[in-house]
Amino acid sequence: MLDVTKDNFEAEVLQTSGAVLVDFWGEKCEPCKALMPEVHKLAEQYGDKLKMCKLNTTENRRLAISQKVLGLPTFIIYKDGEKIKEISGAENCTPESIETLIKEFI
Repeated sequence: MLDVTKDNFEAEVLQTSGAVLVDFWGEKCEPCKALMPEVHKLAEQYGDKLKMCKLNTTENRRLAISQKVLGLPTFIIYKDGEKIKEISGAENCTPESIETLIKEFI
């Protein structure tokens, strides 16, 4: 998974043609940290079909706010620079729901 920050988010996500999944996570978010190994497995499985990135909201708070990320964990699919689908919250962000989201766009 590619780490994105305020410095490369536009180039890696918004200016990319096709679909990009961004995992918005935080250092103090226990559900985020618990999901991380599963998300990395999904990246290994689907990374050749879909660009997958992660963004640390603790270090990039303004960027997360500008993308209207209000809770963690949040997974957003961008397509051709537009936000098109989002799942958010520990109850909604399960490995199965994330895989379903990925499969919609590959």
